[in-house]
Amino acid sequence: MQGRLPFASEAERYALPLFDSSWSDRFKEIWTNREGYQYGPPLLGNTSYFPTGVLGDAMVRRDKELWMRDAQYVTENVNNKELPRAGQALAAAGGLQNLSSYAVIYEDQWQATIPDGVSPGALTNWTQDLLFSMERLSTNPYVARRLHPKNDEIPFSIEDSTVLQLSGKTLGGLHESGRLFFANHSIQKNYPTNPGRWTAACTAYFFIHPLSGDFLPLAIRTNAGSDLIYTPLDDQNDWLFAKMAFEMNDLFHGQIYHLSNSHDVAEPVHQAALRTLSQRHPVRGAKVMYQAYAVRPVGDEFLFNDGGFFDTSFAPTNFGGRKLSSDLYPVSAGLFRSTDFGNDLVKRGFVNCSYGPALKKMPFYDTVRPMSLAIRDFTEAYVNAYYPSDINLVQDHELQAWVLEAIEGARVLDFPPFPFTTRETLVFVLSHVAFLAGIGHHVLNAATPGESSGLLPLHPSAFNKPLPTSKGSIDSLMPYLHNETEALKQASLLVRFNRPLVEEQKGNLVSMFSGDQFLALTCSSVVDAAQKFEAAMLKISDDIRAQTFDEDGLAQGMPFIWRSLDPRRIPYYLSV
Repeated sequence: MQGRLPFASEAERYALPLFDSSWSDRFKEIWTNREGYQYGPPLLGNTSYFPTGVLGDAMVRRDKELWMRDAQYVTENVNNKELPRAGQALAAAGGLQNLSSYAVIYEDQWQATIPDGVSPGALTNWTQDLLFSMERLSTNPYVARRLHPKNDEIPFSIEDSTVLQLSGKTLGGLHESGRLFFANHSIQKNYPTNPGRWTAACTAYFFIHPLSGDFLPLAIRTNAGSDLIYTPLDDQNDWLFAKMAFEMNDLFHGQIYHLSNSHDVAEPVHQAALRTLSQRHPVRGAKVMYQAYAVRPVGDEFLFNDGGFFDTSFAPTNFGGRKLSSDLYPVSAGLFRSTDFGNDLVKRGFVNCSYGPALKKMPFYDTVRPMSLAIRDFTEAYVNAYYPSDINLVQDHELQAWVLEAIEGARVLDFPPFPFTTRETLVFVLSHVAFLAGIGHHVLNAATPGESSGLLPLHPSAFNKPLPTSKGSIDSLMPYLHNETEALKQASLLVRFNRPLVEEQKGNLVSMFSGDQFLALTCSSVVDAAQKFEAAMLKISDDIRAQTFDEDGLAQGMPFIWRSLDPRRIPYYLSV
């Protein structure tokens, strides 16, 4: 932030309505905005409203233009350079001859779109059970939950002899000691699939080992075809197939959940602000909604359209993707307070659990907590700069109108109740929106699928033949998996979600609260807080970049290095 421009004039800077003499101009502006920003029908599923109206349509057009400009670099590199180059490398290697051949698609490839390459260890350690299980605590931490010994029943049975051999306890013993976790993708059995593609609807058990403390897989049930249950004691091909089936469901879930949990939650909160707050109100000053309203229409036009990227890549149809978004939104993904970073992890038994042992490592929590705290620290300073006391917040009629509009107009689910009476509530809301846009979105999207959670052969988007009818029948996994064309298609699709230029464009998380245009409208205490935030994010980035494997070949307890949330490399906004 060196060489920052001087502050704007008092008449231009952010101000609360009770401290602003130009109340008449604010009233006219808000009236115009209420007419111009209207709530339109949802896009990409029956979730939250999408903006329309004269001003709403203009905002969407502007955001789409910005999005297309930013996506051009990735699109041109993928189509004209990287995809042909990866194809040539695969052909030179003799094509996909075995499971190891898939690494050719990634090694020294996609250097413009994922400049740091895929996650170290992901291509060499992908058969390890620890890699598979620890992905539940990192690249998609939104599915598994700890089963409560008294409040949760055991979802499906496994022979005690099998469980004893794997864990030293019975299934009931793991459950009673609070060591048993459950991941549920069974809802996916309800969705239609594309012709010639097959998938499962897996549920799975994971557990904390009583001796090692490692978080490990126990069993996977397909809930499709012959509804087979697999364990690590099965034939190697059987167990690998089961893990691939689960990862397929998890990849599908992750891409849909990110829509219904980040885009579909942050957008209506912002839409309510557009209709109730003057542009001079400090709450309107947050820039985290940059190009936010491009993603759903672009997705509707190119990704989830009939015959689009989704239909030609995944087993479920584009309708299945929209339906999963519709199903997740009202019960989990779309709940504003419940999906708060801390609340969610406590609720699912990952953090501060009172009925089971602590996890030895929780990479998602360990990585994101300092980032979340830095956002909260800035937001608290920002709110306190404009609201010297809670009474100022109570008296802010624009702010209270926004709260009521978010609940009754935009219909944000599980929003804090009207009226806001403390600054702490406002800090929570603004921090959570910033988290959804700048962190939560990128856990599942952005670089993550191209670097780790979508890598082949462990994470296929579809099977090429029906699921086995019995265990012990898989001589080779290759007939089930993508051929050369489909494998390249999956890889080239997922790397498109990254935005490799955000650091040089000052669009990364480090820059979330920076920029002369924004800071010139604030005050000195906000500038100080922005500088502290930037320094904190740079330190976190340095720590992530310094990660190496320890003497056991692990990083954060995982056999791969997870660096997809580097604040220098992820956007501060809802990018894709």
